[in-house]
Amino acid sequence: MQTLKTSKARENILGKIRKALSADKLPMPFPEAEKSANVDVFAESGLTVEETFAESFIKLGGKFVFCNNEQELLESIAELHESRGWQQLYCAEERLLQLFQNNKIDVVHRADVSDGTADACITGCEYLVARTGSVFLSSKQHLGRTATVFYPVHIIVAYAGQVVPDIQHGLDLLTKKYGNNLPSMINLNTGPSRTADIEKTLVVGVHGPGEVFCFLVNA
Repeated sequence: MQTLKTSKARENILGKIRKALSADKLPMPFPEAEKSANVDVFAESGLTVEETFAESFIKLGGKFVFCNNEQELLESIAELHESRGWQQLYCAEERLLQLFQNNKIDVVHRADVSDGTADACITGCEYLVARTGSVFLSSKQHLGRTATVFYPVHIIVAYAGQVVPDIQHGLDLLTKKYGNNLPSMINLNTGPSRTADIEKTLVVGVHGPGEVFCFLVNA
């Protein structure tokens, strides 16, 4: 293995930078942050993490549906399919697909990324972030790189145990869940796809779904 030598001039400059950084440390910009790290902001607001997520998610333009159980989930998605007049509703989550099939709900079909004509796609998620209304998605999910962005409507199904207070909690749980085998892609999706690149006009649904639903099952 070849060892690259560092020039003396470069090493002198780096040495001066190290010395300056150690001698004149900048003060922490928000020293009170560490003191309040363990404060339960959700308890102070009077809202649960689930309620906080729903509020944040709706503010971002998401459509939130709370289901007491999986039976309500099945009925709600079947009603949504009928009310929208969708022709094709795909599901990229094998367990959920089996749930629909076992309950004889035949409006949901296995996701096929070779067919881009489907109206919507159902996926699971890793976690929901209460404070920001964001959703953790990863490549460990089936079709995790495509199903969440390929179709005009994205339907997320999550369970109460997947709601975390903040982004750091989600990252900690992902690290604990996967260990040294972290997903090669972790997305933090916040609301429907939107851009203002063209003449500073906000356009929704350009680089991904124009609508995002979240069905949260209390189970």
